[in-house]
Amino acid sequence: MDGALIIDKPAGMTSHDVVAAARRVIGERRVGHTGTLDPFATGVLVLLVGRATRLAQFLSGAEKEYEAVIRLGYATDTGDVTGNRLEGAHAKAQRTPSLRKENIETAMASLRGEIEQTPPMYSAKKIAGRRLYELARRGEEVERAPIRVNIKTFEMSSNDNSWLQENEDGTSDLRVRVVCSTGTYVRTLAEDFGQRLGVGAHLAELRRTRAGEFKIADAIMLDRLAEIAESDSIEPLLISPSDALSHLPSIELADYDAQKTLHGIDLPVGTEQTRTWNDRQSVRMCHQDSLIAVGTYEAGRNFVHPVTVIAK
Repeated sequence: MDGALIIDKPAGMTSHDVVAAARRVIGERRVGHTGTLDPFATGVLVLLVGRATRLAQFLSGAEKEYEAVIRLGYATDTGDVTGNRLEGAHAKAQRTPSLRKENIETAMASLRGEIEQTPPMYSAKKIAGRRLYELARRGEEVERAPIRVNIKTFEMSSNDNSWLQENEDGTSDLRVRVVCSTGTYVRTLAEDFGQRLGVGAHLAELRRTRAGEFKIADAIMLDRLAEIAESDSIEPLLISPSDALSHLPSIELADYDAQKTLHGIDLPVGTEQTRTWNDRQSVRMCHQDSLIAVGTYEAGRNFVHPVTVIAK
């Protein structure tokens, strides 16, 4: 079994928990994922199975899309609903009924495009070999260098009268849609959004609806995966390695060239075929419609160098 499996991650599980569950269900040790989701979050988690685990580097940088609920009224120490309310100015919920739609749209617009984010302490990012969340749980805080991310879309999910839902404690929930580059912290986006409005804010819900080309409509729940695995093969659920990398250009190899590729030998390519390629472009190298390797195109020599071979 080699390919990609799109899971609809449930709330309460870490991404590693999902990988471990999939290994048990399908009886395959080689399973990995291409992008962590927080335990409270749900939605698209791309798993790679078998030899396809070697392809993670070509998928992990994919654009992501989310549906989220931002709770306006108080901030938490984790930036999401699992954390504790921050002490101080936002210890008590700030009443938010006076928020105007125009102010919200202005605040959203200021956070679109290329912006800098400071990684939250409660994150899996490593500094000096240590996970930030491990330090945070011990009450430590360290300086984090800001990272540059691209917020392509940050908008309200609804334009009717239900765009802002008031809660009994005076807080308000805003449903939003976010399309962003890899490495974006939607929790941090919610906090920064609240700061623009002058109120505390955190994520109440987060659901990933797309990772690259993989959409929530393609995903399967873990319990359904288990049911199928008990009664039948899961291979029809797997997306082939070549299709998983459909965003990359491809070349079809003759038998002789396929053998050279398996041995890591550079392959000359025609200029007509490569005129739309960029230097250092990753390229699918296929034989008989199956992916056998991913190579790097070198424009100066007009060669494709096999980098990751996945064929037997």
